[in-house]
Amino acid sequence: MTTNILRSPRLSRYLCLEFVLGMLLTVGMIVMVLLSDVIFQGAADKINLMARLLAPFSHPEHLLGTDPLGRDVFARVISGGAVSLEVGFISVLGAVVFGVVMGLISGYFRGFWDVIVMRFADIQLAMPFILLAITFIAIVGGGLTNMIILLIISQWVQYARLVRGSVLSLRDREYIQAAQAIGVSHFKILFQHLLPNLIGPVIVLMTLNVANNILLESSLTFLGLGVDPLTPSWGGMLADGRTYIQTAWWVSVFPGLAILLTVLGLNLLGDWLRDLLDPTGRTSR
Repeated sequence: MTTNILRSPRLSRYLCLEFVLGMLLTVGMIVMVLLSDVIFQGAADKINLMARLLAPFSHPEHLLGTDPLGRDVFARVISGGAVSLEVGFISVLGAVVFGVVMGLISGYFRGFWDVIVMRFADIQLAMPFILLAITFIAIVGGGLTNMIILLIISQWVQYARLVRGSVLSLRDREYIQAAQAIGVSHFKILFQHLLPNLIGPVIVLMTLNVANNILLESSLTFLGLGVDPLTPSWGGMLADGRTYIQTAWWVSVFPGLAILLTVLGLNLLGDWLRDLLDPTGRTSR
């Protein structure tokens, strides 16, 4: 099926553009975040009240200006990306591991396990995310670790339902029945015969959910429900700059742009993977 995609020059060019742009935005942000300590050397937390609210490009040492405490906006945007990317990737990996295992068990064994897992999933899906977030944070508190746990709890259901539906359509195939007939263990059937056939859709959903989790983390931090306010983060910078939006727009605009570009890059990669791994489900270009 992948060969059919490449037969269309227009679609092939579009997929190539999606991939290149998505990789440039995503990898570029990741590299800058990883090198932030080397490039800025603690400038993100360095307070200089004599240089507060400097406009962008007005001072050679502060390319994107400074915030109300005189901290370099560029350094804080890059350093703050570490929090958002950490939350995005780790929470998705946790949700994938838990959700895929639950989906495999539910779809393969059905019966009692299927009823328990899916009814619990239905209850969770009926609960608005903001209500779940407020309840969870009120009980266990905020912080980076708790934010990751919250996102895992809120998103494992997506992977469980996706995997369960695929397993239900695969469990009666001839090669699964043959494996059962010769006495292959359930563990091997689940993880060696069924799981490899589910990797494509799961990877696509993972890519899109990393972007979604970055937005959720930034939104909750903006509302004061996320990571520690003393830790540089995109949502925290947006919250800090809202008071100065008319006089010092750069304090909020640049972290907002960082969120936009990172999420755009991840969404482009997700769309590219979806078209590449599932050509029958693509939209016409």
